[in-house]
Amino acid sequence: MGKRAAPAGRRRTPPSGRKGGDRRGPARRLALPTLVLMTGALGAGVALAHFNGPVTDDSAAAAPLPAPVTAPPATASAAPTTAAPTRRATTAKPKPRPTPPKSRSTPRTTPRKPTVPQSGAGTFTTAQASGAAVGDNGVLRRYRVQVENGIALSARETAAEIQGILAHPRGWAAHGRGRFQLVSEDADFVIRIATPDTADALCARQGLDTRGELNCETTDGVVVNLKRWMLGSPTFAGPPAEYRHLIINHEVGHEIGIRQHMDCPGPGKLAPAMMQQIKGLNGCRSNAFPYDEDGNYITGPIVS
Repeated sequence: MGKRAAPAGRRRTPPSGRKGGDRRGPARRLALPTLVLMTGALGAGVALAHFNGPVTDDSAAAAPLPAPVTAPPATASAAPTTAAPTRRATTAKPKPRPTPPKSRSTPRTTPRKPTVPQSGAGTFTTAQASGAAVGDNGVLRRYRVQVENGIALSARETAAEIQGILAHPRGWAAHGRGRFQLVSEDADFVIRIATPDTADALCARQGLDTRGELNCETTDGVVVNLKRWMLGSPTFAGPPAEYRHLIINHEVGHEIGIRQHMDCPGPGKLAPAMMQQIKGLNGCRSNAFPYDEDGNYITGPIVS
């Protein structure tokens, strides 16, 4: 006999051999729609997050959306399609040169006047010096130079200066009024440089009152006040070195025989060397030489 057919109402067992497989059917039917809904919600959330930008923390995620901000205008680099406006060429102004700092200039100081002692030892040192005679005509007169001891003056240097004064082209020797020679002994006359007190004492022996200011002629020569030699005269326009020419020319003028003094020959004219210029110029211009630049003897009215 052949095999019997299975009854019609009986279900076949699934090939997997699991029993009761049809019991899960309703759950599967519910799970699929639920999965679709969750997937849609998740996609909407991702889209919303992408729209709002990245969120870094919970507080930022919970904060309300900020108000829209107006973006700043784009620059030329941000908009390459728009050409930047061409600036007009301008001439660059030269930078001003910095003002150099003012250097501290050394203030000019007036040379200090040398200190002149009022009195000295009363003794003298003779300059050990000699020289050739100056001048071509007239009597030869030999002189020596002495400087009072204890003053800041070299006898030798003083003698050399006097020698130059007597050899000056506007002096006595240059115009035939005598010849002069510096010696250290056997002199015809002596030129002494003395402090004011010593000069007063030497001049007083001749009956002269020099009042600590003036020079004088003595029987053996000339006494020069140290104050006048170092400081010059307040009435003389030139420096002390030029005034020393006047001292020697005036006193040696007496030595060569000019016994009287002269006065000013007229306003604006040169004062004679034989004028006592320290007592006033009387309208003349101060002058240290017996002769002018043209070789003319400068004279004036006799006063004594």
